[in-house]
Amino acid sequence: MTLLLLFLQLAGTFFVIGLFTVGGGYAMLSLIQNEVVVAHAWITESLFTDIVAISQMTPGPIGINTATYVGYNVLYQATGNHLLGICGSATATLALVLPSFIIMLLIVRFYTKFRSNTLFEGVMGALRPTVVGLIGAAAVILIVKTTWFQGVPTLSVVVENFPDWKSWCLLGAAFAVSYRGKVNPILVIIGGAVAGLLLY
Repeated sequence: MTLLLLFLQLAGTFFVIGLFTVGGGYAMLSLIQNEVVVAHAWITESLFTDIVAISQMTPGPIGINTATYVGYNVLYQATGNHLLGICGSATATLALVLPSFIIMLLIVRFYTKFRSNTLFEGVMGALRPTVVGLIGAAAVILIVKTTWFQGVPTLSVVVENFPDWKSWCLLGAAFAVSYRGKVNPILVIIGGAVAGLLLY
């Protein structure tokens, strides 16, 4: 595969992801996972999970952070050149945000004109549950691996992500303090990092 073709594939893939994602970075994760892990096999499932974890801990939207890392990894693995890896990061990131930039320019122009339109309200009402479904799918993808055999799905836990009982305890504790305790997500991340140092 030529270098130019790889750049075009990377740009095209993330442009499509950015174009069809509604609801922000978490809703975007299932699309990114399907394209970079399943369709193109640029990275492994385990590496994708690591990227998501790192993207959550670093400043900025999780979808953009993930695209930046994937772009770097794809070009660096193909060429062994850090500079081209950085170019890959820039390509994936710009391709991801370009559709949103264009659409927001159009929405700002026409929102005030159509916001009271019943058709517009109906579309927005349908998009809200769709966004929740995409975010839920992202969570399931990180936990469950689906293998298709003759059209029948077989579900299993992604072992790389949950190798032992300690991982499941950390998952349960993070969910409990986030959902029931309403603890600040920053504190949950810091707590998870400290628990990881102590347990592993």
